[in-house]
Amino acid sequence: MDTVVSNNWIHMNLGPSSTVPLLLGTFAVGFGLVSMVVKEWLFLSDTLVALLFGIMFGPAGLGVANPAEWIDIPSFTLEFARLIIAIQVMTAGITLPKKYLVEELKSLLMLLGPVMTWMWLTSAVVLMLVFRLGFVESLLIASCVAPTDPVLANSIVKGKFAESKVPQHVRNIISAESGANDGLGYPYLYLALYLLKFGKGEALTRWFVVVIVWEVLLSVVLGALVGWVARLLLQYARKNRWIDHDSFFSFAVSLTLLTLGIVSLIGSDDILACFIAGNTLTWDDWFREETTQSHFQDVLDTLFNYTFFIYLGAIIPWSNLVGGVGLLTTTRLITSSALIILFRRLPATLAVARMTPALETFREAVFAGWFGPIGVGAVFYAMVAQKELKDSAFDGLQAKECLLPIVYSLVVSSVIVHGITIPLYHIMSAVPNATVAVSRFLSRTPSQSSSNLRFPFGARATPLPVPRNSRVVAIRDGQAKSRLGLLSSSCPATSEGGLLEEGSGNSSRNSSSSNDGGISSGHRQPEDLPNYGSFSRPGN
Repeated sequence: MDTVVSNNWIHMNLGPSSTVPLLLGTFAVGFGLVSMVVKEWLFLSDTLVALLFGIMFGPAGLGVANPAEWIDIPSFTLEFARLIIAIQVMTAGITLPKKYLVEELKSLLMLLGPVMTWMWLTSAVVLMLVFRLGFVESLLIASCVAPTDPVLANSIVKGKFAESKVPQHVRNIISAESGANDGLGYPYLYLALYLLKFGKGEALTRWFVVVIVWEVLLSVVLGALVGWVARLLLQYARKNRWIDHDSFFSFAVSLTLLTLGIVSLIGSDDILACFIAGNTLTWDDWFREETTQSHFQDVLDTLFNYTFFIYLGAIIPWSNLVGGVGLLTTTRLITSSALIILFRRLPATLAVARMTPALETFREAVFAGWFGPIGVGAVFYAMVAQKELKDSAFDGLQAKECLLPIVYSLVVSSVIVHGITIPLYHIMSAVPNATVAVSRFLSRTPSQSSSNLRFPFGARATPLPVPRNSRVVAIRDGQAKSRLGLLSSSCPATSEGGLLEEGSGNSSRNSSSSNDGGISSGHRQPEDLPNYGSFSRPGN
């Protein structure tokens, strides 16, 4: 409820109707002004910044906003997360190329079958060992973090780094997997719930009939039907000029809401249906090509994502995560988070890489295996599980106490770790540059060493002088070969070599030469890192 402070002249509203827009507007405006610096220069995830902002102004920080005083957290979070995921998986389905689900069926089956099952079982084993839970209870909690998150995956496959360093086919398979497996979390969750509630035989029967047939298979059929009919109607309306520009570009969001309503009405898997509907809508690439230049969907996604992660930072029960007692100690939470992030996905992805056509090289498999973030999807399934655990049949289970703190700790850990991975990658890439600069400094004479020592982070190196009429062909290990023979000692390249690279492969993008004897700038910049496609598979 709003708190009104007033006198005879002025009325101040201190409730959520003023606090929420104030905080969201402050973040959106403030972050928007420096978003290019944060995302394209520092390579930090916008979701990480939004989460930290929510923590700072939430109850654990300055205490400006406390959503628990305004709303029912479990029910609101469940529906809010459902909406965010539905929009993201619809977007993921729309952005995929023509007939992608059929052409990359083998790759998707590998990632949605063995890899996702491995993620579920590995997470369960870690939770069982660290928190001393029963195996089925561990399976219940692990099912919440088994799917990769489409919201965080979307931030990985977009942006300067992804567009310049990650091949398009890798970005496509990550988007497709995150969109599909977020709807496939139900079978894992309800298998554990049924095993805890019913006998083994009844549990498996209910799981197959209710979950596999009614929720999963039916949702696929409904999603495909909705998407197909929507595509035909949209094309007809477009051809006859019945639909205006704004309605056309907002059609995907409208279709998301329609699909959610239809599929939820009969109790089927609405998340999976939204992904299938989105991909069916653009099955012939018509809608995707027509909306390529529209940024409406991106803007809406951005605002929703900001809002959710700020909200998430404000509702996380930090009292249970920091200085907890009993099973939920800080050490156990950190240990389980580290082990799950390390072993949940990467080993399985590497194991099936040779059988996954979409992952053509070893480095592509490493990238896809590492970036399997835990985010909004985990929170959504945790809220679904918490709702189911209110049944008296689950009384006395330790999982009821551990579920939310463990899931929240994993989400925070994943957002932080995956959010800073790319900045750390660039820092490590700059280490060779710093080493070269130090070597150059130490190799100079005392008179030369008096000049400033410069570390070439993020800036082009100054071209080295070359004798006139000499054209550099290649430099390796400090040895320069030219058409006139070895360069004279007056050229610093022979004594300070290692700064120049051959003008071939990926390094050719860095080279700048002139007809009268130019020289390549050999400092390896963050944007000049090797392309993932240039590495061969293991064993080749």
